[in-house]
Amino acid sequence: MNAPAPASEDTLQIDIVSDVMCPWCVIGYKQLATALEAMGTPHQIRWHPFELNPSMPAEGQNIGEHIAEKYGSTPEQSRASRIQMTQAGVDVGFEFNYTDDMRMHNTFNTHQILHWADQQGRMHDLKMALFTAHFTHRRNLSDDAVLADVAASIGLDREQAAAVLADQRFAADVRAAEQYWMSKGIQSVPAVVFKQRHLVSGAQGVENFTRILDQLATMPTDA
Repeated sequence: MNAPAPASEDTLQIDIVSDVMCPWCVIGYKQLATALEAMGTPHQIRWHPFELNPSMPAEGQNIGEHIAEKYGSTPEQSRASRIQMTQAGVDVGFEFNYTDDMRMHNTFNTHQILHWADQQGRMHDLKMALFTAHFTHRRNLSDDAVLADVAASIGLDREQAAAVLADQRFAADVRAAEQYWMSKGIQSVPAVVFKQRHLVSGAQGVENFTRILDQLATMPTDA
């Protein structure tokens, strides 16, 4: 896979590697978007795939069980973390609606439908709709019918979306994209890459993102 095409000279290219199961990915994006708006920075954002749980079965897993197995967190620690993320969401205008029976899901097909939406210039819109579907409405994103419904909700063709998922026509493209970013050292998300060379990991907060944008604006154009 080739590197993403550069943005125009006056536009800040921002590549965000993420997964829609990642709460800090949507929080980090919202923080960055707030900083971009405040700074008035011309920019181009491209989303790229990463699977937090590539071996997750189709039926998914209870979020508490998953966090306990993956990170060794106690139920109390897991709930405290969800409370923290919910407040961070409030701070940036995103609604998390966690419950103890919420589930994590396999997102390989989610990335395929995002790849398809990108060909129609709608990847960003679908990405936001999928974050909301999972975290706000607790919809099952490992269900192809749900993915097609979410695509239709932003005006994309539901039958085409269903066909893309049924025949897996973009599976190889998604795998190639995932491998490309892993080859660049991306092992966790969100990973935000400015100008194809400056990597910032995690949700940095509006203040830190504003500082980063200010630093980028003062760099020589070839830096």
